[in-house]
Amino acid sequence: MFKDEADFENIVGRLNINYEPNESHREELRRQMLDAFDEACRESSGRAIPIQSEGAKVGGYRLAKFAAAAAILIVAAIGVYKASRPDNTVIVAKDEKINDSPAVHIGTPDLVPIELDLPKPMFVGTPQNMRVSNLEKPLGRPRPPFSAPVGTRNVAEGKPVSSSDPEPIIGDVAMVTDGDKEAGDGSYVELGPLTHHITIDLEALHDIYAVVVWHYHKQSRVYYDVVVRVADDADFITNVRTIFNNDIDNSAGVGVGKEKHYTETNEGRLIDAKGVRGRYVRLYSSGNTSNDLNHYIEVAVYGIPVE
Repeated sequence: MFKDEADFENIVGRLNINYEPNESHREELRRQMLDAFDEACRESSGRAIPIQSEGAKVGGYRLAKFAAAAAILIVAAIGVYKASRPDNTVIVAKDEKINDSPAVHIGTPDLVPIELDLPKPMFVGTPQNMRVSNLEKPLGRPRPPFSAPVGTRNVAEGKPVSSSDPEPIIGDVAMVTDGDKEAGDGSYVELGPLTHHITIDLEALHDIYAVVVWHYHKQSRVYYDVVVRVADDADFITNVRTIFNNDIDNSAGVGVGKEKHYTETNEGRLIDAKGVRGRYVRLYSSGNTSNDLNHYIEVAVYGIPVE
């Protein structure tokens, strides 16, 4: 069909390839290819090849070979072009505390704000006499909506909860996932002093996009050594990842954290989990600015079950 490679490259060059095509370019690219193929056939034979002729099968076979070769050349050209462009590198979302996570995904799925019903506020403002190291400043306005892939929901509600304190002082650990976020009496569990943790079993692997925790927002408090971890097993041995840690001196024994301490409010603390994959979610704390006890009103885990 072609006299030499130069003839072939000349035909393919007429396609005017866009190295960054999108969906709107596909039909135009297809049309250009068909026009170029047809013109190539005319130049080679001196006449148009009839569609309904005895030589149609032969012509079709030769045309198919050309189409395959052109497609290979196009793909190769695009690959070489992209490989030579440092500003076109694919970026994978990654948190420095989530290393080699199997839940880190490439791509941009459709995102929508998660449905987060907040309890009524119990106090206004932040006391100025709190002497807490590494304390973040209040935002001064409502927290902006948090977006996650379509289908994300609170997968922790009603799920089993265990605790490092076998006999809570007040309440039961099942309150952590009962859906009640209010700060009134009878809505929280109180664990003993020093460091304690609770663990939520999601009962299956999930891609987790956010964890929201309400410790106690009836009064202004700061809870110490707040750490949130995700793992594949209940003993936190397999595939353990930390998604939040403000333990500045490793007093909880799971590593030094870089996040800031924060004041409890009715909004709870929303932690971006970045799509980390796991079944168990564990939360630590080591007392608060009012006493040495540990409290949990509610923990919501926003994710999608892994198929």
